[in-house]
Order: sequence, then C-alpha cells, then structure tokens
Amino acid sequence: MDVTIDTLIGKMTVVFDITEVDGTIHGTARSDSETVEFLDAVAEGNKLTWTQVVTTPMKLTLKFDVDVDGDAMTGTSKAGSFPASKVFGSRTTPG
Repeated sequence: MDVTIDTLIGKMTVVFDITEVDGTIHGTARSDSETVEFLDAVAEGNKLTWTQVVTTPMKLTLKFDVDVDGDAMTGTSKAGSFPASKVFGSRTTPG
C-alpha cells in the first residue's frame, strides 16, 4: 500500500506491507531510510490499529488508527504530544 503521512515536517512517503496469517495482522512500513515492523496490530471490522517505532527523522513511537475502505486507507498517526498526522493510502498491485 502506497501511503502518505502529512507530518509537521512535511509529507512522508511510505510503503506498508500488510498481511493476515491465521487471524493475526503482520505489517512493515518501508521508507527510503528504514523498515520497521508493526507492533500490536489489531483489525476490527474496517478499522486497523498498530504502533511502530521509527528512528528517522528522530526516535518516536507512532500510534496508527486507520480505516480501510476497499483499496483506500485513511486515518491518523500520533507521536507522543505532537499533533496527529493525517494518513492516506492506496492499495498497489503486486509485481
């Protein structure tokens, strides 16, 4: 899934790889600078939540809360006391 996160320091482009195995959600977020695992991912209906720890541009724990509608994802990413960042994504075709 190609994702844009609209942060205080500008738009960040990330690729989310999300799979479900035996009812458990697994995911990674890839950027030009790092790849991080989804932690504590939970899917309830169309809602998906998880945390991830990034080190670029600084070490932060991000809490994601998104809704998935078909091939689109919208929601927020929150890092500590910083304002929530808007998250927009669209499913990509494998290959």
